[in-house]
Amino acid sequence: MSEKNESGASAVAGTSGTSGASGAEGGRTAQLKHTGLRPGWTTGACATAAATAAYTALLSGEFPDPVTVTLPRGQTPAFALAVEELGEGTATAGVVKDAGDDPDVTHGALVRVTVRRLPPGSGVVFRAGPGVGTVTLPGLPLEVGEPAVNPVPRQMIREHVAAVAAAHGGTGDVEVTVSVDDGEEIARSTWNPRLGILGGLSILGTTGIVVPYSCSAWIDSIRRGVDVARAAGHTHVAGCTGSTSEKTVVAEYGLPEIALLDMGDFAGAVLKYVRRHPVDRLTVCGGFAKLSKLAAGHLDLHSARSQVDKGFLAELALRGGADAGLAAEVAAANTGLAALQLCQARGVPLGDLVAVAARDEALAVLRGAPVAVDVICIDRAGTVVGRSDVR
Repeated sequence: MSEKNESGASAVAGTSGTSGASGAEGGRTAQLKHTGLRPGWTTGACATAAATAAYTALLSGEFPDPVTVTLPRGQTPAFALAVEELGEGTATAGVVKDAGDDPDVTHGALVRVTVRRLPPGSGVVFRAGPGVGTVTLPGLPLEVGEPAVNPVPRQMIREHVAAVAAAHGGTGDVEVTVSVDDGEEIARSTWNPRLGILGGLSILGTTGIVVPYSCSAWIDSIRRGVDVARAAGHTHVAGCTGSTSEKTVVAEYGLPEIALLDMGDFAGAVLKYVRRHPVDRLTVCGGFAKLSKLAAGHLDLHSARSQVDKGFLAELALRGGADAGLAAEVAAANTGLAALQLCQARGVPLGDLVAVAARDEALAVLRGAPVAVDVICIDRAGTVVGRSDVR
């Protein structure tokens, strides 16, 4: 499997809700604490730390060790350096990834970043070094031919390069080459080859934090979250697949943290527990691809146990007015996002169709429990790409 979706990463440094009447801690923060598992750092956070240290050394001649970075949610972890190499016009730093208690295949991997000066006006240019993949197929959040350094890690690196330049009199115009020792071998245990990411791993992360994965602990934490929300008198709760979907739900409905359930991949755990312990309304919010799995009848959304069924998406597209040619393109798409984009370009509301199908699947699992359900599908940027009505 690849680096895990960072559902609940905000729990590491966010403020937790309280139930008021009961005094029990609730919300996504409490869920993470309740698991008793230690969070870790994404490859994107490690690459940011390595890039920061390398560029600092390039400008000052000294490697900061440990090197402190600021993550998107404001956390400021410090990373020890495993590699320091200062050359003529280049500097390389390396950080060993610590995934905490998560069984991540990249745990212990050495992430290296080499920074090289570029002419003024060049900006920050990313390159894939050994062990980092290159995008070869459409449907991912990067253009074909680009190194597989995802958008949020790129932004983190750019911001830290700018801060180092301001502190040490640099221009901020650099080539950043990211490598991972044995990354090509590790990538064979991920979905990268099937997604057309060839030559190694992706540098991932939307919050910089890996939330540890444990089926029993996480499902227990979901149950605790429902119990605390109910005890606090909240009648509308939301099951979110990650931190981006959490933001979407808060923006849409203004729900407090105590009403947010860090569902992660465990849609079935939320639905089955709410069936026995009803609330008036349940909103399910997550990425289009994940919720297409729920729409197809999967209750465990983890990539190791369920896959996006493009044939199913093609059937939905046909119901939404797609012709046979478009349906064939959807069935052959590289990713769920690519299928969505094909339909969006032709005016077929595949996002809404998936949301409605996911809502209906959720209602089937609820088996008549007095719970109204709606579903919101988002893309990687948090833009709503599909929604159902409440039923």
